Amino acid sequence: MTRTFIPAALLLSLLTACGTLAPTYTRPAAPVPAGWQGAPAGASERSAADLGWKTLFKDDRLRQVVQLALDNNRDLRVAALNIEEARAEFRITRADLFPTVKATAGQSASLTPRTLSSTGQPYVSRDYSVGLGFSSYELDFFGRLRSLKDQALETYLATAEARDSTRISLIAEVATDYLTLAADQEQLKLARDTLASQQASLQLAQRRLDLGVATGLDLSQAQTSVESARASVATYTSQVAQDQNALELVMGAPLPVALIPTQSLGDAVTDVPSGVSSEVLQRRPDIRQLEHKLKAANANIGAARAAFFPSITLTASVGSGSSQLDGLFKSGSRTWSFAPSISIPIFEAGRLSADLDVAKVETDIAVANYEKGIQTAFREVADALAQHATLGEKEDAERALVDATHRSYTLSQARFSNGIDNYLSVLTAQQSLYSAQQTLITVQLSRATNLVTLYKVLGGGVKDQD
Repeated sequence: MTRTFIPAALLLSLLTACGTLAPTYTRPAAPVPAGWQGAPAGASERSAADLGWKTLFKDDRLRQVVQLALDNNRDLRVAALNIEEARAEFRITRADLFPTVKATAGQSASLTPRTLSSTGQPYVSRDYSVGLGFSSYELDFFGRLRSLKDQALETYLATAEARDSTRISLIAEVATDYLTLAADQEQLKLARDTLASQQASLQLAQRRLDLGVATGLDLSQAQTSVESARASVATYTSQVAQDQNALELVMGAPLPVALIPTQSLGDAVTDVPSGVSSEVLQRRPDIRQLEHKLKAANANIGAARAAFFPSITLTASVGSGSSQLDGLFKSGSRTWSFAPSISIPIFEAGRLSADLDVAKVETDIAVANYEKGIQTAFREVADALAQHATLGEKEDAERALVDATHRSYTLSQARFSNGIDNYLSVLTAQQSLYSAQQTLITVQLSRATNLVTLYKVLGGGVKDQD
């Protein structure tokens, strides 16, 4: 008995803890269509999740900025630390499946006074003991501990998916902030070029006024356009500084001068494969996170069901005891104890049933959250695709408009210089050209950020490269 009861108890626990009372998990059907309406014809079966983020960005400066953010962003650090915490919690829960074996050694000493001694003399008695055993080890007959272990595992996996989701969001946010900074820098350059052009026109108007071939109204209109352009320069100078501050915040580090955007928006981001089936949504980390939470809730039902059944625990030890230290391991000093116990729920005032109801309701909530997550993801992709389908055509139209207004502005300047028209026609043409150029930059920014958004909502951003 003394040699075999601990291994036998361990073997018994392994043989009995082979299943749980949790319902068989089945992934809920996605409450969305099989594909996106208006998806591009001949769309590739390849998904954005297969495209590494370094491949998405053609601008090497942008790739370096994203890498700096991945290395320094505090939100991503917290997400990584949450994984470590969840992993430790899982290991703690899993350890409950096995007995905790401890070795003990002790000595007890007591003094018997002369008045209580049978010999009339005081004496000191000593006892020595060593032992090996475990206490309160639960035999998992009905899978309660295994269900809790499964729940902890799914919680850990959900935390890992949350980290990946944070990573994707960070990449998209950094890219969007970088592209916004690049666009506003282009707007600032445009405003400065316009200011220089208007200052030259003001000088021309002043000379024409001095020669008597222009009016004071022409000079005032030229001065108005100069001040308007100067205000635009001030506005975009401030906006560029704010854009850089926003970018540095998500980067978690200062933006090196060498990485300030210089490339045009049209060359920063490559096209994104959208796929043809909404099943690609299952590859999004936030959707996988919701499914792991659903599995954890499902496992919790098993633990709640197992609580209705008896709980059997074991406490056992084997060792040696002696009144003399040198007699601990001599023949006849062996000791052992074995104390099994069983706890049977008889009256809980409905608490166990309520716990089971809570577990089932939490599972229903997790199902609803999972389905809502799928629907939200589907809409995000559909919206991004709808915008993507028209931005290319819109950019072409705006580019053609810039060319047309530039020709109009050139002709107006020539007519004013030759004294055919007054300065009002030049001012009107210049304002139309400036507005068209601003709109073209805005559309180019929208197209670039749309590609980043499409990449994000399709589950891209986890892989570094192909």
